[in-house]
Amino acid sequence: MEHKDLNLLNEALGHHNNLYGRFLLLEDSVDTSAAFVLHQILKRSFSSHPSSAVIFLALSNPFSHYDRILRKIGCNLAAQRDNNRFFFIDMLMLQCPDEGKPNHDRFAAVFEKIVRVINTLPQDNKKFVTVMIDDISFLEVAANGSLNDVLDFLHYCYTLTSEYGCAFVALDHKDIYLNEEKPAIILEMEHLADILVKAEPLATGLAKDVHGQLMVLHKQTQHQHGISPVKIHNFHFKIKENSIDCFYPGTKI
Repeated sequence: MEHKDLNLLNEALGHHNNLYGRFLLLEDSVDTSAAFVLHQILKRSFSSHPSSAVIFLALSNPFSHYDRILRKIGCNLAAQRDNNRFFFIDMLMLQCPDEGKPNHDRFAAVFEKIVRVINTLPQDNKKFVTVMIDDISFLEVAANGSLNDVLDFLHYCYTLTSEYGCAFVALDHKDIYLNEEKPAIILEMEHLADILVKAEPLATGLAKDVHGQLMVLHKQTQHQHGISPVKIHNFHFKIKENSIDCFYPGTKI
């Protein structure tokens, strides 16, 4: 059963089936992490369909890190991996690339691996694949600073939403780019995103019972039933050992 205080976050994100064919971008900062949202979406993705699958590209932590955290919130990633529903692609090695091998070749190989995993799934299951990246900011490190190679790779991943109907979810540390006010990679990803989630510190500063605030923006999109309106949700959150409290400002004492 979902923790009752996570209902606010789940409602803001919408039903997970509504993510298929869409791009959800998470933006956070070093001081105010949105990793818990990524973990929550990861857990929810396995209940979206009996044969749903997740392809997880990890640049910041090994498998054991995610397995430990997901177990705390009631999801066994090792079991999902053994059942061919969770495919973990360790991108940490891209940050120590083979000398002389071009960046685009390494990224092309990763993208080919993603497509290969999708194509090994039964035809009906291909409609229920979520591709996740944790996190985009490390891609530039893996690409030896080549922003063009990073953007090309992200565009390839984005095409999976239309090519296969995949959900594409990516986390980015927006304050890791120190030399620009708003770098091209953030502007481009915000432009492409159908759903934008921002985790920010409180405007009033630190608080004992509030760790930050979340903004969830659903852009206006065209679909078979017409045009969906723009929706914006704003609320606070507090991170606990095994759960997250999400609440509107002023509702927690």
